[in-house]
Amino acid sequence: MSLPTISREYRTQGDGYQNLKLQSATLSKPKATEVTVKIHAVSLQFRDLMVSKGIYPQQKWDIVPCSDGAGEIVALGEEVKGWKIGDRVCPNFALDHIHGDITEDIKLTGLGGHIDGVLREYINVPVHSLVRIPEYLSYEEGSTLPCAALTAYNACLGPVPLKGGDYVLVLGTGGVSIFAAQFALASGAIVIVTSSSDEKLLVAKKLGVQHTINYKKNVKWDEEVLNITGGRGVDHIIEVGGPNTILKSINAVRYAGWIHIIGFVSGGDNGIPVTLAILKTIIFRGILIGSVKQFEDMNRLLTARQIRPVVDKVFSFEEATEAYAYLESQHHVGKVVIKLA
Repeated sequence: MSLPTISREYRTQGDGYQNLKLQSATLSKPKATEVTVKIHAVSLQFRDLMVSKGIYPQQKWDIVPCSDGAGEIVALGEEVKGWKIGDRVCPNFALDHIHGDITEDIKLTGLGGHIDGVLREYINVPVHSLVRIPEYLSYEEGSTLPCAALTAYNACLGPVPLKGGDYVLVLGTGGVSIFAAQFALASGAIVIVTSSSDEKLLVAKKLGVQHTINYKKNVKWDEEVLNITGGRGVDHIIEVGGPNTILKSINAVRYAGWIHIIGFVSGGDNGIPVTLAILKTIIFRGILIGSVKQFEDMNRLLTARQIRPVVDKVFSFEEATEAYAYLESQHHVGKVVIKLA
């Protein structure tokens, strides 16, 4: 196929997702070490809501939003090797995070926040950022991998991977949380999931989660976690709530356990109490997605266990603002996806 010269894209000025603008832009040919990807599907995360409201740290203004896209290669730069037209791929969340630890420079290559993202029909990206989509997954499922799945994988199987028989507490049933539950279960862990909705907890149970807690009905959910673990506490916590849940997480984790700090969807302004952290020798780990190498490792686990992402609802490209509104409503379990092609 001939490469188009015009591509439709959404842009945000940080004045709310209701004001996302769909417009046409010139599509240039890929540079020597780039490929052009035709985007088939994009998944949304809490970060996309923040960018749309202009409150994401160090964000660019007048930006194409969204970090998580899946598509096919439609053009190759003249120096690209090892890839071909038609390959199904995802660009990594931070284009230059190939392996190892993140740096300031790498962080600022984050799609949809620091540089133009994937909520558009075509994108040129460096070949070093590409990861193949597992063959058994659709484009819609593949689009959920770069942020939510990789963040969960990095938490569960990062520097100190969880072990079979470990207790893992997962807060919530959003994208990262559901993936974390799936990876923990695939690794032989005993998983506890919290939610304010019995319906959402039922979805978690159908995935194989052994214990669920409705934190609206049981406000002392941390004490219930201790009961489940015989008073010991959990080995790992997937902490997406932030300041308003951190104290209960500290109570629920075992001595020398891991609290993986990923989000702050519950809000609040509590800090980490240093004394409690010391007295329980807790290990706090902030996570900012992951590298291309980790993405490739994760895909091997996905394929080995045939793990399927949980996609709650799919919207059309023209329904992008409705997709954002649905994400903000928090009615979803797993991922919200926008389908382009």
